[in-house]
Amino acid sequence: MNYEDVLKTIAGEIEPLRNAGRQADYIPALAKVNPDRFGICITTVDGEIFERGDVDERFSIQSVTKVFSLSMALSLMGEKLWKRVGKEPSGAAFNSLIQLELDRGIPRNPFINAGAIVLADVLMSALAEPEADYLAFVREIAGDDTVGYDRDVAASEREKGYINAAIANMLKYYGNLENDIEEVLRFYFLQCSVEMSCRQLSRAFLPFADRKSDFAFGNVRLTSS
Repeated sequence: MNYEDVLKTIAGEIEPLRNAGRQADYIPALAKVNPDRFGICITTVDGEIFERGDVDERFSIQSVTKVFSLSMALSLMGEKLWKRVGKEPSGAAFNSLIQLELDRGIPRNPFINAGAIVLADVLMSALAEPEADYLAFVREIAGDDTVGYDRDVAASEREKGYINAAIANMLKYYGNLENDIEEVLRFYFLQCSVEMSCRQLSRAFLPFADRKSDFAFGNVRLTSS
């Protein structure tokens, strides 16, 4: 496949839509992000890199972080993880309180906010230094020690994180949160604030794409099959 042509085609299709969307302005720090930035990067399992646009521009990866959280939590807990979070489509908004109440505090999957907050709690219980250990894992999988948290974004998200706070309280009410609510929320928002570029993200997902990969970091092991 000619990836250069693929990226050129995608860029051409997206260009007319440049002014069609907007940032997540309900989070003050994200409302300040330059909406004109655009980058794509493909890293193949053979080590080839194809890129276009602002591939070195860093941004808070937000919900992309849930993939890293799940990989860590599943590696550490194994099948026991699925007793605390499901693995089915939600069919509702990513931050639905109604669905969480109907399901009595068991999130439908790890990629909605309730599920990701449970994962943050799992990691807090399993890791000696959750904040440092999580960032070290992301740096290792990305092969770049410059990856870091954007603490301004994390603080901004907590300031306006009313629904996520309500989710965390409901999880606690149903016994699906072991740690202090405020500490779990703080860690969850820090995870969302991890700042990376397209190139770094592309590299970080290689262990999930390469069936021959056997990535290990401390007690975390990702084995593709």
